[in-house]
Order: sequence, then structure tokens, then C-alpha cells
Amino acid sequence: MIQYKRFFLENGLEVIIHTDNSTPLVTINTLYKVGSRDETPDKTGFAHLFEHLMFAGSENVKDFDSVLEQAGGENNAFTSNDITNYYITLPSSNIETALWLESDRMKALHINKKSLEVQRQVVIEEFKEHYINQPYGDVWHLLSALAYKTHPYQWPTIGKNISHIEQATLDDVKAFFAKYYVPNNAILVIAGPIEFDIAKSLVEKWYSDIPKGEDIHRHIPIEEEQTAERSLTIKADVPVNYIYKTYKMCERIHRSYQTIDLISDILGSGDSSRLTQKLIKEKKLFNSINAYVTGTLDQGLFVIDAKVADDVAVELADKAIVDLLEEFKVTTISEYELQKVKNQIESYNELNDIDILNRATNLAYYSYMGDVEFANTEINQYLKITVQDIQETAQQLFSSARCCNLYYLKKD
Repeated sequence: MIQYKRFFLENGLEVIIHTDNSTPLVTINTLYKVGSRDETPDKTGFAHLFEHLMFAGSENVKDFDSVLEQAGGENNAFTSNDITNYYITLPSSNIETALWLESDRMKALHINKKSLEVQRQVVIEEFKEHYINQPYGDVWHLLSALAYKTHPYQWPTIGKNISHIEQATLDDVKAFFAKYYVPNNAILVIAGPIEFDIAKSLVEKWYSDIPKGEDIHRHIPIEEEQTAERSLTIKADVPVNYIYKTYKMCERIHRSYQTIDLISDILGSGDSSRLTQKLIKEKKLFNSINAYVTGTLDQGLFVIDAKVADDVAVELADKAIVDLLEEFKVTTISEYELQKVKNQIESYNELNDIDILNRATNLAYYSYMGDVEFANTEINQYLKITVQDIQETAQQLFSSARCCNLYYLKKD
């Protein structure tokens, strides 16, 4: 169990303190409630751009990384469809350095033409290297646009089009920062060898004078129900044929999420999974095959990606996946098979909680989902899932009307 205490500043900043005296290090995790789903179709990639811009310096700190390194710390960040997350780990004796750095860039990030241009070029090069010039690099651009027609999940976090970042103006960027990078749109977690009262006093010292931003009223388009199967075939200079299949699934907080997550493990996690056993080891149709869920705050995707073996017809390989899923819908799995994946989830959960950074990140994310205590109790949802739950959920999930197919093929 992760022990924690929580409070709010008058400016709306949510703060969670997790005391752990077994480590000399403290983690400062700052989650901003902004991801690519908060962007508009004509200005995408901004959430990811800010993952870079936040290290460009602030009112009192010209070089974020060098100051942190002098304090014995390290940091990183990541962007998803739903959040942007920044974290620092450093010796607990230097905790105020981390709080000063994070509060300073929340209060007064140094955005000017020069800093924007530098980070713009970094993102553009990343876009070219990983999404344009890389084999299969545009898979998630294609797959997202195929699966979502109205919701902003229709583009990946890097952005829909490179031109959106190329054409981003200073005013655009400043407006994005002013709207989303405010204390009332953030969750701060401090985890490590520090007592609650001391941590609370330090947070008040460094964050209380940051003005509250305007309340954010999100009007994210709701994805219309998919009523027919969709398919797209791409031919490109790639080494092997790939099949990607997605099925619309529930949002992360839905009561069916854990069941679908277990289904993905039964089908596609590890050498003993159904897809691997049946389609790779027995039928030798694929070189690799995986199943996983996107786990997004809004309606997500159950994904199967499969590398087709040489000299195997794509149509035959695709039919084999569909046949296996149809069989899975009507065949009761064994209690042993279900218990095995539950054990894997439980082990992963325990290992994940060993790392203090994981604990800090999880507390922030579960709080954003609406229930910070779920970080401790979600495992119980997994453990009580029955064989009947698996079968009933699979019958609803694996409907052809909810399916999108991307066939990424090598040129003849």
C-alpha cells in the first residue's frame, strides 16, 4: 500500500506527499493535465512541443539541467494523449532546488523567439527521424486517423502534421502555456524521506505566489460509435508485411478496463500467450505478434500488431487472427490460464511499486483519473475477474463492426 496525504493550495495546485524513509532520494513529479487530446485539429503537437520548451529556461534559471546536475539530480519528461509529466530525482537534502526549479518554470517560463525556434527545430528533427524517415514510422498517424474520426485521438502526440509545429507562432505557444501550465491544472507529488508538515511548508513557500489560471472547460468531441469495419492498405519500402488490428474499447476508468487488459495478456503477452502459441509456434504464420491496450482517459483501443512471416499470404495471416479471436469468444478459458495472467499482473504491480518514481507518477495519474486511492486498490479489480467476465467481455469487444485494419505491406 502506498501511504500518502493530500492537500490543495489556494491557487488550485493539488499536492500529494508520500513519505518513504528507506531511500536517500526524493522524487518531485509534476503532472500537467494536458495532452494531445487538448489540441485542436489545426494546431497539433503543442503538448509535445512543451515537453521540450519547459527546459528552455525560466525567469530565474537560464539552464535548467546544469543547475539540477549541480544538485546531484536528474530529470526527464513524457507526453501522452492525456497528460504531460515532468519528474526530478535528487538527494533529499537538495529538495528545495527541485521545488525552486519546477515552481519557477510554472510561474515564468522563458518563452521568446529564440527558445521557440531552438525547440521547434528539435521537434521537427524528431518528427522527421522517427515518423517520416523510419520504416513504419507513420503507423500511428495512419492507425489513429483510421480509428478516430471526431475525437482528438485521431493524431499521435507528435502531431498530425509537421507543418503545425513549423508554423506555430510565439503568440500560439504563449497562449497554450497560459491556459494549461497553471497550478490549478497540475498535480505535484513529492515522494521520499520527508515528513508531511515539512513538505507542505516547502510547497507553500515555493508555489503559493503563483497565480491561479482561468478554469479550464474542456469540450472534447465525443467519438461516434463505429458501426462498420474499416480497412486501409499501404505499400511502402519496408522489409516485411505488417498487420495492425484495433478494436474500440472502453475508457481507462470504465469497470471493464481491467477485464480487457487481462484479455490482452491472455492473447498476446509472452511466449505462452494464445496468439504466439497458435499462430507463431504451431502455424508459423508470423515472426512476432502482440496484443495490448492503449489505456487512454477516453475511449481507447485494443491493438494487435503482427509481423507476417516471409512467403505467407497476408490474407491467410489476417484470417488466422480473426479465426482465433472468434474461437476465443466462444471457448471458455481455463481457471489456470486466468490465474496465470492475474499472477503476472500482481507481480508487475509489486515490482512497479518498488521504484519510488513509479509510485510518485502513479499517485499523480490515478488522482487525475479521479481516485488517487485506486493506485492501491485497482489490483483487487483484476483479482476478482472471473472466467465468465472474460468470455462475456470478449464477445462484445471482438466485433467486426468495432474493428479497424491497417495492412502495411512491402512493395512488390
